[in-house]
Amino acid sequence: MLRTMIKSVGIWLLIVIAAIINGAIREKLLTPFIGTHLSLPISGITLSALVFVITYFALPFFGNIKSRAYIFIGLFWIILTLAFEYLFGYYVLGKSWYEINQVFDVRNGNLFTLALVVTALSPWTAAKLKE
Repeated sequence: MLRTMIKSVGIWLLIVIAAIINGAIREKLLTPFIGTHLSLPISGITLSALVFVITYFALPFFGNIKSRAYIFIGLFWIILTLAFEYLFGYYVLGKSWYEINQVFDVRNGNLFTLALVVTALSPWTAAKLKE
């Protein structure tokens, strides 16, 4: 189980890198041309797709594990993602807790919640698709 957890952290780090690149593309390219109102949902959908694609192609690194282990991996990724979002946002970027919580406000077009749901379900769903 420890090896699976270590592997899942490695794959999660790839997802984080993809998320950072996705956010940079949103801020530098999309937002200046189409505005925040459109760039946020596009970025959320793109991030969700990236999470699933990375998970799908990284699945063989886990080897032969039980179906419920994929559920735990997805939940573990949620915990890591939320910890990263809050701790990095607060301690590194200097954002307030209120500002950090705005990623959950779908009224402004932010689809981070969708990306979290996809993150939670991707390991199990990808494993089922590969069966």
